[in-house]
Amino acid sequence: MSPKNGDHHRSTALRRVPTPGKATLLAIGKAFPSQLIPQECLVEGYIRDTKCDDPAIKEKLERLCKTTTVKRRFTVLSREILDKYPELATEGSPTIRQRLEIANPAVVDMAADASLACINEWGRPAADITHLVYVSSSEIRLPGGDLHLATRLGLRSDVGRVMLYFLGCYGGVTGLRVAKDIAENNPGSRVLLATSETTILGFRPPSKSRPYDLVGAALFGDGAAAVVVGADPVEGKEEGFMELSYAVQEFLPGTHGVIDGRLSEEGINFRLGRDLPEKIEGNIEEFCRKLMRIGGLGDGVGFNELFWAVHPGGPAILNRLEGTLGLEEGKLDCSRKALMDYGNVSSNTIFYVMEYMREELMKKRKGEEWGLGLAFGPGITFEGVLLRSL
Repeated sequence: MSPKNGDHHRSTALRRVPTPGKATLLAIGKAFPSQLIPQECLVEGYIRDTKCDDPAIKEKLERLCKTTTVKRRFTVLSREILDKYPELATEGSPTIRQRLEIANPAVVDMAADASLACINEWGRPAADITHLVYVSSSEIRLPGGDLHLATRLGLRSDVGRVMLYFLGCYGGVTGLRVAKDIAENNPGSRVLLATSETTILGFRPPSKSRPYDLVGAALFGDGAAAVVVGADPVEGKEEGFMELSYAVQEFLPGTHGVIDGRLSEEGINFRLGRDLPEKIEGNIEEFCRKLMRIGGLGDGVGFNELFWAVHPGGPAILNRLEGTLGLEEGKLDCSRKALMDYGNVSSNTIFYVMEYMREELMKKRKGEEWGLGLAFGPGITFEGVLLRSL
């Protein structure tokens, strides 16, 4: 549950003066479906639900469940859903209609819960939201989830809406970049950024011809997150905790096939290239330096002088990044904790990391002022934001 409005401000941390005109995170919230799966129970449940009788597949999934470092996940998929839609566990069944019947309402339900938690922490009425940025790779319909969410929350009919669909794991940081631009170019605006994801579209029986399905089963979870973004916090009514100083997006030419997702009658099929960690490792240092230079941090600022909010795509990526950048032990603890507690929840996960980071920074009387928020996804696309802790 999110803290009540004001609870998160009680700390020994010193307050820094907000930078006039800079987009600032004013509140954060999260939500999950009701079904929680401990990682030690996943294998038996998945094998049973998909009627898999291949011991080699079971052994491989058991091994993957340990290496992901995930301890638990939340999921929309339930025994009741599989009883109603048994074709979801049948190889080759055309089930995109059934999957969307489940996913479309589920993602808005979670996004609404996360948004309400966020607005409650913010402490101002939902009618004060001027813009809505909605991020999801888990639903398909017209009108989209942005309109359904705005209606559910009782937002104004003239709220400015932006939908960001099918960006995958970097979608949350893209949403921050878009919200930042809106907040800084529309004085007085308050942007609600909501992300929501479910793995329903990609659930299917295991197959030796699709080895990545097992990686997804061992790693990904469901959930939602929300933040309110605005410049110039209103004294006495708002208290920002993190500024979005500068944001940069970059894609690596020639890598569009490394992360491949295809929509078919059976749902979404994903394939991850084995060279993904190497591609990120080979380009991350220059990307971080570029972001720091644009933000005015000189080359003399070391990586260990920053705090790090990194989307935990998986432990291999975190390990490579830690080694390549020479980060001290503990610098990626918030990313590892988010992965352990929720799994990879695609676009949402960066906000779970940032919530943990807020807690860590407030424990310190004089914590790091500057940090980097990073996410990686199809393209290969890098999204980065230079953060300033308040």
